[in-house]
Amino acid sequence: MQAKTLHIRHLGNQDYETVWHAMQHYTDNRDEHSPDQLWLVEHPPVFTQGQAGKAEHILAPGDIPVIQVDRGGQVTYHGPGQLVAYPLLDIKRSKIGVRQLVTHIEQSIVDMLKGYGINAYAKADAPGVYVDERKVASLGLRIRRGCSFHGLALNVDMDISPFQRINPCGYAGLEMVQCKTLGGPQTVEEAADKLTQSFCKLLGYEHLVHHQGLAE
Repeated sequence: MQAKTLHIRHLGNQDYETVWHAMQHYTDNRDEHSPDQLWLVEHPPVFTQGQAGKAEHILAPGDIPVIQVDRGGQVTYHGPGQLVAYPLLDIKRSKIGVRQLVTHIEQSIVDMLKGYGINAYAKADAPGVYVDERKVASLGLRIRRGCSFHGLALNVDMDISPFQRINPCGYAGLEMVQCKTLGGPQTVEEAADKLTQSFCKLLGYEHLVHHQGLAE
């Protein structure tokens, strides 16, 4: 049996809309032979509002742009020092459901943080990963034609004050926390490496192919 392969794209710091449209393009044009990919990126400051998003959860965005996007969930914040990971997976081919994919993504973060002695956990009623009721990672997916895009955002070493300008993920007063404060990975690069290992182990990817940038 052929080893399950995952192509990993290291995108550095990239504009949100550029990466979003590239994800849509890849998903819309892939076929049954297209490889699964994991895109790792940091974004300049931006608020993104999911399809179910309610305007009242955007309290005072100020000079940070707000973009309406086609993922699930409510409003969240992306900024430098946060690891954003986009799994572009053919879940139909892998025979996993959406709920199972969400669980695997959450568990990969939990397992990664456990390696640092951090007791993180997921919640059944509020997607993402938490430590002592503070949120360290947010999650929002879209499934189209049996394939996933969008993904997770892990707070590593960032300015988390912009989260106070919104109700994160629709929860008023939800406190955010980051890896550096918790004694977890100290850099986005370290977090990306550890999370990739954890993610691949859980989803059964045995062969990894690394790329720099968006271009094929």
